[in-house]
Amino acid sequence: MRYSAWRVFREGLRGQSGWAPVWRDPEPKKEYDIVIIGGGGHGLSTAFYLAKEHGLTNVAVLEKGYLGGGNVGRNTTIVRANYFLPGNSEFYSHSLKLWEGLEADLNYNVMHSQRGIINLFHSDGQRDAAARRGNAMINQGDDAILLDREGVRQYLPFLDFENIRFPVYGGLFHKRGGTARHDAVAWGYARGADQRGVDLIQQCEVTGIDIENGKVTGVQTTRGPIRAKKVGIVVAGRSSQVAAMAGMRLPIESHVLQAFVTEGLKPCLDHVVTFGMGHFYISQSDKGGLVFGGDIDFYPSYAQRGNLYTAEHVVEAAMTLMPMIGNAKMLRSWGGIMDMSPDGSPIIDKTHIDGLYLDCGWCYGGFKAVPASGFAFAHLIAQDRPHDTAKRFRLDRFRTGTGLMDEEGTGSQHNLH
Repeated sequence: MRYSAWRVFREGLRGQSGWAPVWRDPEPKKEYDIVIIGGGGHGLSTAFYLAKEHGLTNVAVLEKGYLGGGNVGRNTTIVRANYFLPGNSEFYSHSLKLWEGLEADLNYNVMHSQRGIINLFHSDGQRDAAARRGNAMINQGDDAILLDREGVRQYLPFLDFENIRFPVYGGLFHKRGGTARHDAVAWGYARGADQRGVDLIQQCEVTGIDIENGKVTGVQTTRGPIRAKKVGIVVAGRSSQVAAMAGMRLPIESHVLQAFVTEGLKPCLDHVVTFGMGHFYISQSDKGGLVFGGDIDFYPSYAQRGNLYTAEHVVEAAMTLMPMIGNAKMLRSWGGIMDMSPDGSPIIDKTHIDGLYLDCGWCYGGFKAVPASGFAFAHLIAQDRPHDTAKRFRLDRFRTGTGLMDEEGTGSQHNLH
């Protein structure tokens, strides 16, 4: 069933009686060629690209809860390609290109809005860093415009430009950046994978990984054992727990990242804006709520909720940047479990176990990476070699110290990212 304006109009005349379920609810088969553990954005996009790009359809996605119930539905929906260093920059550039064609690819409205991102800076040193990043983005083939104070004022006149402590010096404008509807991204990939024959199995928790003679042979689940020639682990903040079922200890720490939304307001914020003197970012949703977030909660946790200390810290940054937000009522907050890697960059690699593959370590970048992560992970699983855009996302870089990608320039330790 393809979606179109004509179909929407016709169903309106028919009382919406002709819509079919968006995807099947199959019983798990006893054996698949490939099993993907994790029914979030990365797992669903991996299954979609396995089918679309490689013709592999004897695939199952196993999700212990419901599709899209994890981080893909618990984020601030930002899409961007404004990375600085080689290794990450070409990967996110590829991801943005996939975003730009995603709705046509999926025949599904993911509400991708290229409203632009403005990263503010508040000192001469930050201006120099923004100029370097902008030049790197342009060299990569992406867009960047360095704005002075008056240039920012044209787009964001409501900011506190004369703040004594953090005056606004200017901003780096990434026009092709923006937002997308997080739930729609999960639903679109799920629908696309299902249409191509992939089994999406919900309420199916993996409880063990079967390994014989150094090779993966399948998984144990709450709905019975499932044999498989290849198994991919794509479970975000639960990566360490699932990998432990295969006897692996990953260089991953799991932390909660909170997000917040205000009551619905009239349109007032056309762009995504980030505060350069504190980890704070904000945009306005299609429903009118101001959606914003900041730092992770700096202690390991698997809880999908945060603490009041971090909430206070984020709100302080919001009030510093745009005091008018103090007039808005906070509607709700939520938390996602971040799989934080030591150098702030992801892992897409084969493990030492034949047929077992790993996709994790997305830190703050998981949502914007959904298309390229699935594309690269599907390529790795199908062809047993890394895709060019992800060839530096090796697992062994943390063991050898070679090829670490310290994207933020803050050091290769968990507590610094």
